[in-house]
Amino acid sequence: MIYITGDTHGEVGRFFEGSFVDGKVPEAGDYVIVCGDFGFVFQTRGTMAYLEEREKLDALSELPYTVLFVDGNHENFDRLNNEYEIKEWCGGKVHMIRPNVLHLMRGQVFSIEGKRIFTMGGGYSRDKYMRREGFSWWSCEMPSNEEYHEAAENLKNNGNSVDIIISHTAPAEIVYAMGSAPDPHEAELNGFFDWIAHEVSFDKWYFGHWHRDEEIYYKFRAVYFDLLGVSYK
Repeated sequence: MIYITGDTHGEVGRFFEGSFVDGKVPEAGDYVIVCGDFGFVFQTRGTMAYLEEREKLDALSELPYTVLFVDGNHENFDRLNNEYEIKEWCGGKVHMIRPNVLHLMRGQVFSIEGKRIFTMGGGYSRDKYMRREGFSWWSCEMPSNEEYHEAAENLKNNGNSVDIIISHTAPAEIVYAMGSAPDPHEAELNGFFDWIAHEVSFDKWYFGHWHRDEEIYYKFRAVYFDLLGVSYK
């Protein structure tokens, strides 16, 4: 079964029995997808926090199910892009953090349990002014032109039709529907998602970023603490 949850920010307890809402507990062979701000590849190498983070990843590696995540804006992109080899998995590109902990890279289409899942991480840090570049903030938190082009090409190769979309932020029209205004710094990504929302056929779109659990216009779902089952074997 495929489950989807929201921003975990390095909170290891979110993945263990007793912490999931509604009593759901993923089992062996299941998948849990995090909609960005995974937070377990964040700390600077050589620090005590980095060693503690490695212990958390070791704990996740003992889980009977697979943890998947798209990147949010609060990830260490230097480490994601340079420390982990790019591999192909289920039809798309991933960074393998642990054998059962995988970063689903931007603009990919994966085939998981018969579902075509398009992934597009990235987002803007509104708290950037509180952070330090290369230590707690990275400029490549937003997609590059190459990543936008690869995403559009992969969608085209799938007939502009997928089953599920997983992102961190959301289309601009959905941000407005939640009663917020899109951040101007995120306009390019929000606009790209507006294009996808109108030009790509999909059943459901899940996103994090806003730390809320809410359904918008039926097809869109903001997710934070909820653990949503979306596909049965």
